[in-house]
Parts: sequence; C-alpha cells; structure tokens
Amino acid sequence: MKEIRTIIVDDEPLARRGLRQLIEPHSDLKIIAEARNGIEAITAVRTMKPDLMFLDVQMPEPDGFGVLKEIWSENMPLVVFVTAYDDFAVRAFDAHALDYLVKPLQGARFDDAVERVRSRIRSKEALLMSNRLASLLGEQNSANATKRLVVPTASGEMLLDTTEIDWIEADDYYAAIHVGPRRHLIRESLASLEHRLAGDRFLRTHRSAIVNMDRVGEMRMESGEMVLVL
Repeated sequence: MKEIRTIIVDDEPLARRGLRQLIEPHSDLKIIAEARNGIEAITAVRTMKPDLMFLDVQMPEPDGFGVLKEIWSENMPLVVFVTAYDDFAVRAFDAHALDYLVKPLQGARFDDAVERVRSRIRSKEALLMSNRLASLLGEQNSANATKRLVVPTASGEMLLDTTEIDWIEADDYYAAIHVGPRRHLIRESLASLEHRLAGDRFLRTHRSAIVNMDRVGEMRMESGEMVLVL
C-alpha cells in the first residue's frame, strides 16, 4: 500500500495527540501537518495536498463543514469527521465524508475507518488504472520501430524482439522477462526498462511489474483492486 499523506485538524491539543497515537500503528499513514482551526486546515490542504484529513466538526470559524465548503474540488482529500457529538452524522455524510468518528475515539472503530480509507484509495487507483488500460488497449499499433533487448543465454547473448515479451517482473537486482514458458534474467531495473520501452505497448502496472498490453485478455476488479489476466 502506498503512503497515505495525512493531516489532523482539531482545536484541542489533547485530541490531536490522541489521533497521533491512534495513527502511529498504521505505518502507511504519514502525518504531514496538523491544524488548530479551520483557516489553518484550508491552508494545509491547499499547500500540502494530503490524501486524508481527520477533521473536527466544532472549531473556531470556519467549522469543519465550512472547511469542506471552502476546499471543495476534485482534489479534495478523503475526510473522516471527528467530533464529541453524533448529532452531525447526517450532515457529515451529506458533505461526502468517508467516515464519522465520535470522541472518545475507540481503537477498533478507528482501525475500521482507516481500512475504509485504504479500500477507497485502492478503488480510486484501480479506476485510474482501468481508464489508462482501456485507453492503451484502444490505441492503434505504435508507429515506432520495434525495439529489441539483449538477453544473456547459456551460449552467449540473444536479441529479443519486445513484441515477444508477455510481461516483466522485478527479481532482486534483476528483471525477469517472461516470453511464453521461458524466463530471461537481465541485470537492469524496471525503471530503466520502463523508460526504454516508452512508446511501445508496455505499461508499469505495479511497482514490480511491466505488462505488454497486447497480451491482456481480461481486466476485472477483485477486492477493490484491478487484476489483469494475460
């Protein structure tokens, strides 16, 4: 799971400390800012562009709902409202908050909210990937000349047409190139190969995988993640 850049917004120091303690066990949540009021929260969102915001409802003007009204945009972070009262729950979800926590915060309930955040982020990433894949699969064949890679063999070296490659995976300091039942190891990073194959029909679908889009036979969603079937 990628790093989730997080800000805490609450006018009470003890409440901010409590949130920090609850966040600490979740290694993928990185606190990048804290805000004591609505104005500081708006500034933090606009300048730091977090992925997630734990937002207190009742603060000096603007309150939590005022903050959302001010920063509303396509790039608004996921919001989990935090408050001492549950009277605002309906308004919170009407404001498109992902979750709503009532103080004093309980560890198990907080963990549930974090898992909802992770699930939503995975779904958003999968949707972006799906759109990217659909675009690539709908394109005409590249006009670029076919590239070839040099791969070592037992007797020397072989020139491999990239059109033969099914997919490439990271393998420690090497890259494993899959061509049908064969697997060729070359000492090169995926980042380097991704750059070299730019313009061909290859896509970095994961930090440890590059896929030849001509080999994709099916795209499907599983547990909020995009799965490619070659």
